[in-house]
Amino acid sequence: MKEFVISQESSERAVLVGLVNDSQDEAKVKEYLDELEFLADTAGAETVGRFTQRLDYPNPRTFVGKGKLEEIKAFVEANEVGMVIFDDELTPKQVSNIERELQVKILDRTSLILDIFARRAQTAHAKTQVELAQYQYLLPRLTRLWTHLERQRGGIGMRGPGETQIETDRRIILDKIARLKEELRSIDKQKSIQRKNRGKLTRVALVGYTNVGKSTLMDLLAKSDVFAENKLFATLDTTVRKVVIDNLPFLLSDTVGFIRKLPTGLIESFKSTLDEVREADILVHVVDISHPNFEEQIEVVNQTLRDVCGGQDKPTILVFNKIDAFSYKPKDADDLTPATRENLSLDDLRASWMARMNDNCVFISARTGKNIDELKRKLYDMAKEIHLTRFPYNDLLYQNYDEDSE
Repeated sequence: MKEFVISQESSERAVLVGLVNDSQDEAKVKEYLDELEFLADTAGAETVGRFTQRLDYPNPRTFVGKGKLEEIKAFVEANEVGMVIFDDELTPKQVSNIERELQVKILDRTSLILDIFARRAQTAHAKTQVELAQYQYLLPRLTRLWTHLERQRGGIGMRGPGETQIETDRRIILDKIARLKEELRSIDKQKSIQRKNRGKLTRVALVGYTNVGKSTLMDLLAKSDVFAENKLFATLDTTVRKVVIDNLPFLLSDTVGFIRKLPTGLIESFKSTLDEVREADILVHVVDISHPNFEEQIEVVNQTLRDVCGGQDKPTILVFNKIDAFSYKPKDADDLTPATRENLSLDDLRASWMARMNDNCVFISARTGKNIDELKRKLYDMAKEIHLTRFPYNDLLYQNYDEDSE
């Protein structure tokens, strides 16, 4: 879908825009724009400026106020900016009005994520999922795409043909959406058969916010070559590997990373990918402990899991990754103010979270391999318990093996 594809030939200069309001203060908006900049970088854009404005709610016509839009326009013209990216989803009317004023490409968070997904999709399955999400995003925005008819030949007298063309395009897109959904239903059946053919082996799924190190951990546990890099959404297709810890086999799957404000259409399109999560026996929730707001990321993932798994309560291991990159600011001895998240050491966090998770958490570095044996032991104990409910005749075998290990 060329409408929101960023050029791969050279980095486009981009400006980011966000709103400060009661639900997100300046610090939160800064964090969101940091993430938006990372998304833009992943898509191949160079961020050269940021604009924020305090508004109780977005302007229904232009998202930001008139004065702020003029300020953005002056910056865009002075710095040869070709694209403005908004941190929230824009309505078709807002995109049309902003585009008319700024005369550059306008993207919102959803269209940027769709662009990245389109780039990352490698298999026919992932490409079909992304294409479906793109068409669902494009459908209500057809009117804006056909405003060029009015510019070329005037609005009066040309509204009929313009509307006819829009209706034609709408039917074409609806037909494509129906075809893509049918293709995905067929793929879902194939995937379901594949999962059934895996037998009764215990299934473990890696879940977490995007770019927390799931693929690196998968590579370490499965001793396989799984693609991983410091970019958002490095993994779209679910990768499944057979892993053996000591003498216990289980299946380990790496799934697409979650993100705040993930488009609803993408969640629906990637239903079959998320079936690996739904059907998993154990979840390994990977967290980037070096991120300043990792607790909010945990909640974003947990909320998505509640939506995906329908409230199922699955055994979960919380894995705090990237302890090699963790840092904190210890309080001065004479500072009597309450400690904040930035003042907590790794030992403080370990004590609080292990108590909260009944010890079902571990602090590791997938990059250096630190504490991986501790994670393997927790996985072994949890997977063994499930395995023995399915293969009770193996109980004596594992008892003997555990005694030998000790």
